[in-house]
Amino acid sequence: MILDSHTHAWPRWPYQPPVPDDESRGKVEQLLHEMDLHNIDRAVLICARIDRNADNNDYVAECVQRYPERLIQFADVDCSWTDTYHTSGAAERLKTAAETYSLKGYTHYLRGNDDGSWFFSTEGQRFFQTTADLGLIASIAMGSHQHAALQTLAAQFPTVPFLCHHMAGARVGDEIRFQEVLASAKVPNIYVKMSGFAYVSQISWEYPYADTHDIVRALYEHFGPGRLCWGSDYPVVRSFMTYQHSLEAFRTHCAFIPEAERAQILGGTLQQLFL
Repeated sequence: MILDSHTHAWPRWPYQPPVPDDESRGKVEQLLHEMDLHNIDRAVLICARIDRNADNNDYVAECVQRYPERLIQFADVDCSWTDTYHTSGAAERLKTAAETYSLKGYTHYLRGNDDGSWFFSTEGQRFFQTTADLGLIASIAMGSHQHAALQTLAAQFPTVPFLCHHMAGARVGDEIRFQEVLASAKVPNIYVKMSGFAYVSQISWEYPYADTHDIVRALYEHFGPGRLCWGSDYPVVRSFMTYQHSLEAFRTHCAFIPEAERAQILGGTLQQLFL
């Protein structure tokens, strides 16, 4: 079984410059078509209420209702672009979202200049206690410089799986900060998505992104296959490569990971989190 840990769907394309297929490029049917072509069993839809898609949580919920065997919703809860980012009432908004959308998890994007201090505020602590109480997965978009705060937070809430986007903010050529990412492996409930090869690479167009392989290898050696999950970042990934390329960048070109453990990263780890 192959599970895609990181996809998106929007009824209106949210990025600039404008595209000629504004109302179809981000539709969930495009994702399902790619999943069918490449034998992907299920995908997590990471909601992002950006640009003209303030209703993205509702749109994705409707998609999941139509395709419940293929899709899993992680709602956008107070992400960096929202007016409610790190404001009072976060725990109540999380609880409402979890009940409204029957969530298994949610996504929370941090601002780049955020030092993580909100995690330890009264509001932040209530937010993550609610995460723990509801048994949710926290899918976190963050930079490598924010890992020290995450490590402390995850140790405080050991029952919460913290699933970091796009190789946890690692970047080729930033060895000092990458050591902070690797230090997160010491906290057993921090997980990493093996996605975003083009973001991690110094050359975003040079498939198969061989310059990222030292980072992939180090993440594998520190976290192990049981805490890594493959993700495509579809349809955003189309700016760099096809859906198939996003799969084969890991499945074919990271052959230094044993085949059985690549299979676990491609689906087994995420499946285990959902049990």
